[in-house]
Amino acid sequence: MPTTLTPDIFFLFLLPPIIGEAGYFMPNRLFFDQLGTILLMAVVGTIFNMITIGGSLYLIGLTGLFQTGENCSAPEAFDIFNTTMVGLAETEEILPFPGCSNPGLLETFLFGSLIAAVDPVAVLAVFDEIKVDEVLNIVVFGESLLNDGVAVVLYHMFEAYCEIGVDKVTASDLGLGLASFAVVAGGGTLIGIFVGYLCAFTTRFMDHARVLEPLIVIMFAYLSYLTAEIFHMSGILAITFCGITMKNYVEQNISETSSTTIRASAHMFANIAELTIFLFLGVFTVTGTDVHGESIHEWNWWFVICTIAACIICRVIGVLILSYIANRYRIKKLNMTEQFIMMYGGLRGGVAFALVLLITEEVAPHAKMFVTTTLAMVYWTVFVQGITIKPMVLYFKVKQRSEAEPCLTERITNRLMDNTKTGMEDILGDNSEVPMKFRNWYKSFDDKFLKPLLLRDNKYKDPKVMETFESIQKEDAIQYIKKQSMVQSVEKVKTLNAVIAGFKKKSQVDQSVIVENETKDSSAKTGYDNKAFYPSPDEVIDATDLSVMVLKSQVPVKAENGEDNIEVQMSSDGDKDKVQ
Repeated sequence: MPTTLTPDIFFLFLLPPIIGEAGYFMPNRLFFDQLGTILLMAVVGTIFNMITIGGSLYLIGLTGLFQTGENCSAPEAFDIFNTTMVGLAETEEILPFPGCSNPGLLETFLFGSLIAAVDPVAVLAVFDEIKVDEVLNIVVFGESLLNDGVAVVLYHMFEAYCEIGVDKVTASDLGLGLASFAVVAGGGTLIGIFVGYLCAFTTRFMDHARVLEPLIVIMFAYLSYLTAEIFHMSGILAITFCGITMKNYVEQNISETSSTTIRASAHMFANIAELTIFLFLGVFTVTGTDVHGESIHEWNWWFVICTIAACIICRVIGVLILSYIANRYRIKKLNMTEQFIMMYGGLRGGVAFALVLLITEEVAPHAKMFVTTTLAMVYWTVFVQGITIKPMVLYFKVKQRSEAEPCLTERITNRLMDNTKTGMEDILGDNSEVPMKFRNWYKSFDDKFLKPLLLRDNKYKDPKVMETFESIQKEDAIQYIKKQSMVQSVEKVKTLNAVIAGFKKKSQVDQSVIVENETKDSSAKTGYDNKAFYPSPDEVIDATDLSVMVLKSQVPVKAENGEDNIEVQMSSDGDKDKVQ
């Protein structure tokens, strides 16, 4: 394995910039409005995909379809199937020939946990290009962002089960696995929120060192990821919620220059990481080797085909079931077109590939086959689904988002509707709008305790509205300056045109005025030669001195353009006629 593409390199240096940039620039209101659907798709959907994909591959393997050995007989195969649940060690002793084994139950679930993860790197690259509706975009992107943490936790849980052995896994181990899942996900979220508040508090006192503000913000975001990984929590969830938390306060403490620097730097680091991931993904496909220098690939046609088919079918079934459940509680339902894009947008990428590289043959004897199949799945989703999703969006006329930022009227209207719905719920005794109630509670807590502690200048009750108002003021000022500069430029051009036109006509009247380097056909009797010095040298006027000569004149001249009424005075020893 090349040292440039180890799982540690991926998880410690390539993944954090992508997840951190996505979390920091996440539309907070939209994300929390759709949080119920996102969690349903990310948590329940990932567990559903893991169980269905792993279970279907295990059942297909019982037929002997994945066996590649040439001397595998049917009776031996059925003996292997009967002993699959006994344990990997006993199965290997029974098998006399290589290639006659099937992936065990825990092996297939381990593979299902990593292949079920929808990758945020691939989803970001594709959905930024197709620009679908905000709600659909945030649901698919939020799912891909959160289910990575779920998939990593499931992967480590089944990796531990494989090391224990299927015959030694008890019900208490399953309970501890579920408890660890909740602890790892919740712990990573809490660490991210705490570090986000800590970063906001630090930037409050950075007014004397503005140049360090971008560095402090990026450092704290990465610190949240590393802290979570040190305590074996979910670093992905930590850096995601750190970015979501800190943005509300950091943007009000730092200067505008620092904000622009953070935006540019975050986008640059994320793009570099995405490029590096897919670059080395292709390199590893060709040059990948294990620790012994042997090829890390083991191609199995039936396993690859069945994995791709299982991922597609299970994704379709999962989206249909979970969308049906979500639509029972949603005000804006997910229609069939949006559900189709959600099915089609289940892309796999770098996260699944990095996880499969962690598998060793001691834990899973079919690790090499899993690596090759994961690469095939990544290439299928990225190239086939990723390339064809935009024509699908255009063909089905999926609603696309506008590029404009929310205007002031829209923000005020949203605040008014929130307060109106809250009041109607209190009157009717309805509690269906849980996200809005939580948002109102958090806003009250934020105004009383957090803002006075974390903000340097807590001047506005609703900073989002004031931010939009200041943005509008700035845009109006820029447009006014542009308009005034254009008017002045037009006036200057008209004046210059009038000067040139007047000079040309004046030169036709007074033959002593001749522009240097003006040439005609040298063969003509009345023309000038190449040197353009037909008069005496002292009568030649350099073109750079035209303005001086014109300004000394007193004869009013109008430009040839009829719309221009500007007059320029020109002097002449002869008649002071008005040149039209």
